[in-house]
Amino acid sequence: MEKNLFPSFGVLLVDDEQPWLRSLSLTLEGPGGITNLLQCSDSREVMTLLGQNDIGLVLLDLTMPHLSGDELLEQIVAEYPQVRVIILSGMNQLETAVSCMRAGAFDYFVKTVDEERLVDGVRRAIRMIELESENRAIRRRFFHDQLDNPEVFASIVTNNAAMRARFQYLEAVAPSNQPILITGESGVGKELVAQAVHALSSKKGSLVSINVAGLDDNVFADTLFGHVRGAFTGAENIRKGMIETAAGGTLFLDEIGDLSSASQVKLLRLLQNGEYYPLGSDQPKQMTARVVVATHADLDEKMAAGMFRRDLYYRLYSHHIHLPSLRERKDDLPLLLDHFLTEASLKLGKKKPTPPKELVALLSTYSFPGNIRELEAMIYDAVSQHNQKILSMKSFLSRIETQTDHLPNEQDLSVVNPFASLNDLPTLQQAGKLLIDEAMKRSTGNQSIAARLLGISQPALSKRLK
Repeated sequence: MEKNLFPSFGVLLVDDEQPWLRSLSLTLEGPGGITNLLQCSDSREVMTLLGQNDIGLVLLDLTMPHLSGDELLEQIVAEYPQVRVIILSGMNQLETAVSCMRAGAFDYFVKTVDEERLVDGVRRAIRMIELESENRAIRRRFFHDQLDNPEVFASIVTNNAAMRARFQYLEAVAPSNQPILITGESGVGKELVAQAVHALSSKKGSLVSINVAGLDDNVFADTLFGHVRGAFTGAENIRKGMIETAAGGTLFLDEIGDLSSASQVKLLRLLQNGEYYPLGSDQPKQMTARVVVATHADLDEKMAAGMFRRDLYYRLYSHHIHLPSLRERKDDLPLLLDHFLTEASLKLGKKKPTPPKELVALLSTYSFPGNIRELEAMIYDAVSQHNQKILSMKSFLSRIETQTDHLPNEQDLSVVNPFASLNDLPTLQQAGKLLIDEAMKRSTGNQSIAARLLGISQPALSKRLK
């Protein structure tokens, strides 16, 4: 299997001392998890390597024979302005550092600096390059209304403009190794989006999904990190954690908003350091999976209540996509209805029924608290009972009426009274006319559906309309 490299672009190490190059490579590959490395010990070959390879970052020694680091920095900035350069020098001289930064270097480190600071600096540069690349990709896709991989989103049935914009955003950020946070109500299709992210990333490893809701801290740690033999009572065999199972692929953590405080700390450290310890082991392992998380919870509310860590939130917020509810994309109802009718008919071994023309109008008056998952269940229920050419609306009406029974009663209406903010109240006749007009608009002119919305009989509505 082809080795997964991080980052997606090359990192070129330039130094005339071979032992230092080997040592730097080991530091970046081990603690840093940076594996897409090229080495060059002859400064005269640097510009050729930049022309022949997709290099995003150069770590450049200052003092070399043939071409000095100062000369190379000037050439790289002039010919490859998109390439970031970090200067590594054996001299701790402020004047030299300032001069290099003014000449266009991204950062400056003394070779004797501790490994952690150097790795952090390289990772910071990689993150900056990824962000710049993502911004260019987002601009290109939005300005040209472009989707490069529409087939990846085939399982998400939509023609909605807001959904298409989200697909364009995902195409731009999917190659990054940063976490993606997917938010949205239950039933909007967050797992389908996670699958699309995995497909877009072209990672060779697997997509591994875990619903973390209800997992206590010990189970969460064992599930993610695995354990060695003898780690705890009953641990008779080595167990690979889900991070290792997802190596080189994508780790999808669903319902992240329900994580306990202790588990949030473990996840934060994993994302910060990129390494973890299987339970009972003192040997760290490097995480090579991309982390995607999802939640239906309002994380801002949870943070305000002290139930979700703010530092973890901003770590996960590197890339954020919020999926609209079905009531926000009702233009997709005809497409979704046809899709689920086809799917339900195939699975239930029935001929695909013809939906009555007023069904879409009826569905468009409903708020769908369960979103697309609820619509799918409604359609499957109707098809399972279907025995005529035209699909009956009876089960849809029954479901909608059942849900409507749970709406606020008259005593609760003061909380959402639409007239409370008005200076001048409409007359009863005016308010009634406005209600009827809106009901007819929402039902696309269907009097039976409009009457249901208003809580009156169809003859009573007909009389008012006349």
